[in-house]
Amino acid sequence: MCNFKTGKIIKGIGGFYYVEAAEVVFECKLRGNFRNKNITPVVGDNVEFSVNDNADNRIERILERKNLLVRPPLANIDRLFIISSLTEPAVNTFIIDKMAAIAEHKGIEPIIVFTKIDLDDCESCLKIYESAGFKTVLCCNNDGRGADEIKEMLYGKVSAFTGNTGVGKSSLLNRIDERLDLKTGETSKKLGRGRHTTRHCELFKVAGGYVADTPGFSSLDFEKAEIILKDELFGCFREFAPYFGKCRFSTCSHTNEKGCAVIDAVRDGRISKSRHDSYVQMYNEAKEIKKWELKK
Repeated sequence: MCNFKTGKIIKGIGGFYYVEAAEVVFECKLRGNFRNKNITPVVGDNVEFSVNDNADNRIERILERKNLLVRPPLANIDRLFIISSLTEPAVNTFIIDKMAAIAEHKGIEPIIVFTKIDLDDCESCLKIYESAGFKTVLCCNNDGRGADEIKEMLYGKVSAFTGNTGVGKSSLLNRIDERLDLKTGETSKKLGRGRHTTRHCELFKVAGGYVADTPGFSSLDFEKAEIILKDELFGCFREFAPYFGKCRFSTCSHTNEKGCAVIDAVRDGRISKSRHDSYVQMYNEAKEIKKWELKK
């Protein structure tokens, strides 16, 4: 005898999927037809599954996804918290801008978080992202400033945190909920990179929502896995929206043309130069991507 339920995949490991439904976690396997169709459920998927008395519980159907990240494989993300330390390692606005653009492209709300505010001045960074219309949070993991503000934003949402090792992701999550007890990486001064100790992707119940802490969710992996074509890039920079259709030429790329409304806004200080510089760099990278290459 079996009955059917709907729930959310909170962990997948070793061919087993752990699905939470009504505060209970069920261990499930896949039906064979998923493998035949080359379909793979991912953490964050909402699924229909069967609970069987004398056999394995089975995932029967994946419900429609609102979005999907490739690396790490995560579905149905509401908010992406982009973590950057002000120092050790220093702020890289291009990386922040590229991750924010990818989030916008996927229909995920980006939240910009600056950590280590006790070690360096944050005013210039804060001005860039608040003027662009982003929710921006300042955090100090030593005294907990900012943690409660982020905690409130987790309620009722599925959230992911991204940023390179050493920026304070795990420390911040531990501040928000000490029960997580996440191990923290340490930036290697010799190699300029860190050690990541998380073993698998998993959703944690935190502050009335879900939080994903994942292996390899550095900005570098994120950038490589998610692609935005040049014709789609304009819409991923929210502060460009008021200037849509106002350029002299309808084919304007908004990179260096005369009569470009976006460039005029940069010149007048209405758009941050660093944000536009990131757009130009991303546009030039995207020009090298051919649509037929994406189908390989």
